[in-house]
Amino acid sequence: MGSAVNVFTMLEAAATRHPDEGALYLGEQRVATWRELRDRALRLGAALRDSCEPGTRIAVASENRPEIVELLFGIWAAGCVVVPINFKLHPREMADILGDCEAATVFASPKIAAELASHTDVRIEVVGSAAYLGRFDTAIQPAADVDPAALAWLFYTSGTTGRSKGAMLTHRNLTAMTVAHLADIDAPDNGCALVHAAPMSHGSGLYIPAYVLRGARQVVPASGAFDADEFLDLCAAHPGCAAFLAPTMVQRLVDTGRGAPPTLRTIVYGGGPMYVESLKQAMAAFGPIFAQIYGQGESPMTITGLRRADHQCGEDAILGSVGTARSGVEVAVLTEDGTRAAPHQIGEIVCRGDVVMAGYWNNPDASAAALAGGWLHTGDLGSFDDRGYLTLRDRSKDVVISGGSNIYPREVEEVLLAHPAVREACIVGAPDAEWGEVVVAFIVGDVAASALDAHLLERIARFKRPKRYLFVDELPKNSYGKVLKRELRARLA
Repeated sequence: MGSAVNVFTMLEAAATRHPDEGALYLGEQRVATWRELRDRALRLGAALRDSCEPGTRIAVASENRPEIVELLFGIWAAGCVVVPINFKLHPREMADILGDCEAATVFASPKIAAELASHTDVRIEVVGSAAYLGRFDTAIQPAADVDPAALAWLFYTSGTTGRSKGAMLTHRNLTAMTVAHLADIDAPDNGCALVHAAPMSHGSGLYIPAYVLRGARQVVPASGAFDADEFLDLCAAHPGCAAFLAPTMVQRLVDTGRGAPPTLRTIVYGGGPMYVESLKQAMAAFGPIFAQIYGQGESPMTITGLRRADHQCGEDAILGSVGTARSGVEVAVLTEDGTRAAPHQIGEIVCRGDVVMAGYWNNPDASAAALAGGWLHTGDLGSFDDRGYLTLRDRSKDVVISGGSNIYPREVEEVLLAHPAVREACIVGAPDAEWGEVVVAFIVGDVAASALDAHLLERIARFKRPKRYLFVDELPKNSYGKVLKRELRARLA
């Protein structure tokens, strides 16, 4: 074994090549050089090793802030496993994740720490507190040696059952993801920047290694969130900016009417449907700066991609696709009998390669199902054309993707059914120009929508709440008693 396989070496490379250049920024203010960022991560790693064995799970629950970068690399330097938690989740949902992964510590922002304290027994360390700052007084030690198959990142992605599942991403997985991004999507250098407008716990955070490796500065908006005008101002203030954005964020940039500053180099979009007309509007407003990725937490950010050049073809069929297979990834469409589908034939999308997860944490049955036959079974339905472009046709898991966030119907349905006045509930997604999709709840029961809102807000994250409630006498069902969601979607249409 050798430390060369530890994802931490990507930060070591940047600090060696560009030690005194700016690495980390809060808005326009420089927080650390590459040397300073590396040294802080190594000190944090050394402090963690004093109390944690290699492989210990350490969670991070925070809105976007610069400390997330030093936490990621510090945890990796310690040979531990980072568990980033979506800051939009309800504290009870966060506590469920902490319990599932058996986290030793959760580093939480002040706001989240206060909300989380009454929901978990896991040790909470407040980012920026005296205890946190004291960790950086520890003497520097070299980063831990890890095997490439060692766990690096537990990526929690809700399952169709509503229970979160931790996709086990190894150092090899993250390295393959990084190399594929640099090969296919973007080629930054130390004259570039990555602006974290999307959550660093998920999409934007997964791009940190690629841009760190190339010495591109990490820029966190001062608001800690996405604001279209703030984003464009930041891009004007930093060189060669790139960002990962959900389609709804891209639309908000277009709606500003400002156009792209010349320093905005690349927008990678993904995480939800981007309609062709919306994409054409964005390209007209911002120029040929777009690339699209299709991936899942189980194959992070890396299944297929629609490259920048693809966007300039002018063909709706290509603009409406999710592109071609990524470097180092084999992608196929399988029919129900497990054979490869012919071009234009719809089947389940599967993939394999070094980027695919090792499995789900403490969930061998789900792992076996997801990785059956040596392929990652995405649960998405699609078809290839004759040129190798993949088009998504449907999501067999019925996930609703709203504003780039996955919302799983059964999870919301189960909470709704816990209300004593709700006899039946069914969640479907409805197309929406701003959000891509919104959650709609069909309810059988005598209850006010406001009461259901209050019930949900006590139990699950606000972004999962239905935007509309439709009260019906009964839900349409087939002869087996299964609710016919296609009929409910037809009613909405």
